[in-house]
Amino acid sequence: MSEFDAIDSLLAAVGPEARLPAADMRRALRERARLSRAQVARALGVGPSTVAGWESGRDPSGETRARYAYLLDGLSAKLGPEPDPEPDAGPDPEPGSAPATAPDGTPVPAPGTATPADAAAPGSGQEADDVEPLAAAEPCVLCGHPAAQRVAGFAQHLDAADCRPPAATAGAAPLPTPAGHRAGASPRQASGRSAAPRTAARRASQESSGPVGLIHQAVRSALDEHGGDVEAAGAALSKRAIPDAMRLLDETRKGARYDVIAHPWIPDILKKRTSRGADQIWEARPKWTRPELPPGRHEVTALDINGAYLSALKTHLPLGQLEHSTGFDHDRRRAGVHLITPPEWEHAAVLPNPIGNRDEAGPLWVTEPTLRLLLRLSGPKYGLCAPPRIHESFTSGATENLLEKFRVALKDARDTAIASGDEVTLEYVKAMYAKFVSTMGESNYNRELYRPDWMHIIRSQAFANLWTKALRAHEGGLVVVRAMGTDELHVTGDWRRVFPEGRGVTEVKVKDAYTVGDDEEEAAG
Repeated sequence: MSEFDAIDSLLAAVGPEARLPAADMRRALRERARLSRAQVARALGVGPSTVAGWESGRDPSGETRARYAYLLDGLSAKLGPEPDPEPDAGPDPEPGSAPATAPDGTPVPAPGTATPADAAAPGSGQEADDVEPLAAAEPCVLCGHPAAQRVAGFAQHLDAADCRPPAATAGAAPLPTPAGHRAGASPRQASGRSAAPRTAARRASQESSGPVGLIHQAVRSALDEHGGDVEAAGAALSKRAIPDAMRLLDETRKGARYDVIAHPWIPDILKKRTSRGADQIWEARPKWTRPELPPGRHEVTALDINGAYLSALKTHLPLGQLEHSTGFDHDRRRAGVHLITPPEWEHAAVLPNPIGNRDEAGPLWVTEPTLRLLLRLSGPKYGLCAPPRIHESFTSGATENLLEKFRVALKDARDTAIASGDEVTLEYVKAMYAKFVSTMGESNYNRELYRPDWMHIIRSQAFANLWTKALRAHEGGLVVVRAMGTDELHVTGDWRRVFPEGRGVTEVKVKDAYTVGDDEEEAAG
């Protein structure tokens, strides 16, 4: 390589951006080539909704822009100029006459005739570009049986009547054979929709080919690579948990309705003031011990809340760049961070303050979950405090389901690992969601996603979830003794009347038990 080659490469990298045709021409080229948005999206490594945005006027950037321009140039060269519309369509073709053909020789359907890629089931609510016929049947994400098309990037039946109830299974089963290879399986076999939960069917259909399949494949590969050494495989999986979590996120985002800005502009309040300092966001982490217990001796149970950060992935997250606003109104369609004056809390003797332990008075920046919790507690149902005063906000349009498929994939893998005693997969899943949350802020370990607003919101949601469980215990007649972090709740009384026991994310397990009372020196152990 000559000493000038590196300079030429550098100049090429910062050269002019690839030219793109107008937005309406982009869609016209795709439709003339009879390509669905899902097909284009998979070729470019993005979601169908991203392609829809490009066809509405937004422009990609960087390498993605160059590849998109290359695709459009290729389609334009292959299809040639679009013919001018005829002033009169003329009479219908005679029966038996040859069908019209496009410039590339493919048949052109008669006006009003739906092509396979355009045909959506009546009443399905799916746009034509979201439906893609499959050459070979794939397992439906709803029922696990073969489906002949993808809808919004996921294999499923267009007609609800074609979804069959999953076969009952007992205990932990080995990874299933792909549905398309089952003996006697039919792509379309009508029956009524089952009222049984979809979780087992989704797990069966995805373990070998979907998001959950990525988790099981990674574990199998690590065990094979380390000769079945469980500790070595677990250590290797923990090291790659962050990139694997991002790959899983990309897989679950296929066919998603929303575009996500991975590196948006961030206001100064979300930036660290020093390299080792913190930003200005208050996450409302609880650290509370009941100041005084009723007289007598008490048996206290320390409950461990399972999968706290995993459950917190279901929260209202801002989709785009945060926008500044002022005023006291809260728009539930948006999410972000808010400068508020919190209300006085008069129940510290029996319940922790919803904003956590805070020594200073006055306004502070809180996240969406904290604000929504305060608004709920100030409402007519609870009436536990006055409404918070909102001074200003940085918010964007939001959805609670942005990470839902990602969360469900991790939860399903976790449930399967617990049922089968697979500690390697269980620890791997824990590392994935814990490190995913902790590194989406300013981190050298995750350069693909920079959303400190998401990090604070998810963490705050975990804290709000714990506070809600404390309220549930209080309302259920238990004495709340302590609430700590995201997953530690100490209570006295028959807690099994209030909380189900187990290892599932909707259950709790015993972490410790101790006695406090007249003969104890410390009120809470």
